[in-house]
Amino acid sequence: MNVTISNTSEKPIYQQLYEQISAQILKGELESGFCLPPIRQAALELNVSVITVKKAWEELERSGLINTVTGKGCFIAEFSQGDMLRIRNEMVLKQMESDTSYYKSFGLTLDEVIGLLNKIY
Repeated sequence: MNVTISNTSEKPIYQQLYEQISAQILKGELESGFCLPPIRQAALELNVSVITVKKAWEELERSGLINTVTGKGCFIAEFSQGDMLRIRNEMVLKQMESDTSYYKSFGLTLDEVIGLLNKIY
C-alpha cells in the first residue's frame, strides 16, 4: 500500500486515502486477500488521526472494496475482472458528475471541457 497525503489538498484526508487505495485495488496493485494495516498502525505511519483512517476504511467497505473480519483485520475483497470494471466506472462517473456541475457553473460547453481535458491528459 503506497499512499501520499497532501495537507494542502482541498480534499479531506480520509477521501485522499479512500481514492488512492481504491485506485490501487482497481488497478490490481493490491490483490484480493491483502490485509490492510490496522487502523492505529496506518494512522501512526501516515501521521493522521485514527478517526481519519477509520472513516477511509469504512468508505472502502461501503464501496465493497474491502471486507472486515472481526479480530483479524480488513482484507481486499475478491473481484472478477467485470466487477472491477463496473466498480471503477461507477466511481469515475460519480466524480465526473460532480466535476461536470463545476464546469457548467463556469458556463463551459462540452467541447470546451473536452478541449481542456485533452490539454492535460
